[in-house]
Amino acid sequence: MSKLVIFRIGKGNFQSEGFPVILQIGEEGDRPFLEITGELPPAPEIAEDYDDWQSIYWRLDRVRSLNAPDGQVTNFSTIEECNNAAEPIITQLNNWLNSPKFRSIRERLIEEVKPSDTVRVLLQTEEMRLQRLPWHLWDFFTRRPNAELAISLPDYQRINQVYPSKNKVNILAILGNSTNIDIGSDEESLQNTPDAAVTFLPEPQRKDINDKLWEQSWDILFFAGHSRTEGNKGRIFINETDSLTISQLRNALTKAIAAGLRIAIFNSCDGLGLARELADLHIPQLIVMREPVPDKVAQEFLQYFLQEYSKGESLYLSVRKARERLQGLENKFPCASWLPVIYQNPAQIPPTWQQLRDGIESDRAIPSINIESKPLKPHPLTRIFTHPILVASVAITALVLGVRQMGWLQTQELKAYDQMIRLQPDDGPDRRLLVITVDKTDLQYQDRMGMERRGSLADAALNQVLKKLEPLQPRVIGLDIYRDFPVRRDQPELAKRLRETNNFIAVCKVNEPPRDKEGYQPPPEVPKERLGFSDVIKDNDGILRRYLWSMNFNDSSPCRTEFSLSFQLALYYLVTEGIEPQFNYDEKYLQLGKVRLKRLEPDSEGYRGLDNRGYQILLNYRSQKIAKQVSLRDVLTGNFNPNFVKNRIVIIGVTVPDEDNHYTPYSLSLRSDRATKGVFIQAQMVSQIISAVLDGRPLLGVWPFWGDALWIWGWSLVGGAIAWRIRGILSLGLVLIVAIVTLYGVCFFLFIQGSWVPLVPSCLALILTGASIVTYSRSQLRRSHFISKLPPPSL
Repeated sequence: MSKLVIFRIGKGNFQSEGFPVILQIGEEGDRPFLEITGELPPAPEIAEDYDDWQSIYWRLDRVRSLNAPDGQVTNFSTIEECNNAAEPIITQLNNWLNSPKFRSIRERLIEEVKPSDTVRVLLQTEEMRLQRLPWHLWDFFTRRPNAELAISLPDYQRINQVYPSKNKVNILAILGNSTNIDIGSDEESLQNTPDAAVTFLPEPQRKDINDKLWEQSWDILFFAGHSRTEGNKGRIFINETDSLTISQLRNALTKAIAAGLRIAIFNSCDGLGLARELADLHIPQLIVMREPVPDKVAQEFLQYFLQEYSKGESLYLSVRKARERLQGLENKFPCASWLPVIYQNPAQIPPTWQQLRDGIESDRAIPSINIESKPLKPHPLTRIFTHPILVASVAITALVLGVRQMGWLQTQELKAYDQMIRLQPDDGPDRRLLVITVDKTDLQYQDRMGMERRGSLADAALNQVLKKLEPLQPRVIGLDIYRDFPVRRDQPELAKRLRETNNFIAVCKVNEPPRDKEGYQPPPEVPKERLGFSDVIKDNDGILRRYLWSMNFNDSSPCRTEFSLSFQLALYYLVTEGIEPQFNYDEKYLQLGKVRLKRLEPDSEGYRGLDNRGYQILLNYRSQKIAKQVSLRDVLTGNFNPNFVKNRIVIIGVTVPDEDNHYTPYSLSLRSDRATKGVFIQAQMVSQIISAVLDGRPLLGVWPFWGDALWIWGWSLVGGAIAWRIRGILSLGLVLIVAIVTLYGVCFFLFIQGSWVPLVPSCLALILTGASIVTYSRSQLRRSHFISKLPPPSL
């Protein structure tokens, strides 16, 4: 007897969660004798590799216009590119299905299903990407020649069908729009199939299809022509001007299924959307193509399938043999054998060709499970799990997490972040930094000295500054002033300094449409490896809380460096201290000594809809006065202490009013006098990196979702427990205030240790759970009081 294997894959994703899996194994038509659970781990590389392959496949010359008659694609791919893109998918898929978390399921599957067994494998999932994967290339199938996989949805229903007696297999063949394709071969294959009565509808009108489905009983519905998937729905093109979705034929199809329609074959492009809609009507079996299918591949598949199926082979093995034979076409049509797939209603067993011909029901449907009703003895833990505190805390935690996921608490959480920044200990100026400021007086000084400016800093002034700083041995110099023009011809010495001063780093600006339509070019004399971008990311309220230290530039950007100015300065300083950076692109972090710079991921807890350009971390401000500063004119006149320069990071920037203003958690309001100049923001960022690596000053990070959820639930339990124990409203209020203050203190302590934990959601959960327990207690008290007033029952 053949076996049925069901993989139920729950909701999840490839990126971070993975997927829960339930495996069931049983004899065909009987209840499962085995059920075990496991999981598939996150595997973002599979989704990425499939997207890459799909993009290349859709651009193939033989595929590019098949998904719709009006499809237009102007760029092309080669067969070799498509085959090369397919190889990583096969490797990654098998590695994924051999992963430790899935091993218990795999080993039990191999133990129970022998290579000689005939096996139907159902993959139950709603995830479209999982349905598109080439599961037949899993080594489990390659070693079991009598096994084939079908896709099914989690929700299904057995349909009571009528099976009229007849001596033919009734087939309704809809031959739709044939623009750019030849469906004559399909017509010929159907006509030559033994024991088949085929009714053809060439390029019909909608009414023609509807009438045929209502007026006669059919065993097989066949469609050839153009089709495509739109979201989770499918569309077929029935003639040169008209197209239909399955929902537009719903009533007629429902009637046809009840009258005995058991198989639908859509020998057309991109049919998963069609399959999902037909599966909602609980049709027993469908055969569709996962992706656009070349004309020749569709013709050959239909011919091979009908040959096998009409000879008495099972539907599943007929599809497998026909699919495997398509490999002979893959020198011209790459991955042709990936395309056909069965969509199965799990409540039905596929019929043979002879059963279709003779009007016989399949051998056995999956039986219903009759379990004798017995009283259940309560488990000792039942009282704990149904306790009002636990129930309320779980419900309130879920509510708070949902509200947080919607972003409705983000403003309050960011304000709490700002307050934590302001309250944390002031570490004072970083002695490794010196800021040379260019203010309004410095601009006037340059003008008085006859220095011709093309911005805030004249070439002559910059040359003199570098000349004066050089003998004082600064560790590295950063210029936070745009110079998108070449050095003047009368300043050849400056041009040489910019080219040859290895510890000089200049700034430029990336253009990021539609945010920043124009960037700023770097100084032409400074080589690319000594450049850093000045771009920063501000939140919607205008406050700068994140540090963008690396990002990819676009091809049109005038600034083509992947690191920020501040990060370049910090990196140069650390390298001179013997600390080399180590990049791990797979896990998205950079190692600097013992410190790991982890990327702040999109939708990190506390942020919703995060602007996720490049690599960024939370900006942990050190002090309102970040560094010692001297003015440009003091440097030019030599009126400064030379010890301020030796072995320091020197940053030159403008402090002119109303220019380069940024608002920080220290600003309190968005007034210009509360703004921080960009050069000091750069200094904050430099200090954050080198202080973390050399001094052990914590970098700020966020917890994963599960950590935040447990934290919020814990404080929800605290609020519930307090309200359960303390009945007096006044006492309860005082204790809750103490609990909130304690919560704030714990959150602040963790903050200065480097963890930004959810203060606002935790506080909200604590209060709401306490309030719900108070409400519950008072309602129980009123109920008890009401019952006590009732008269005793008469005997």
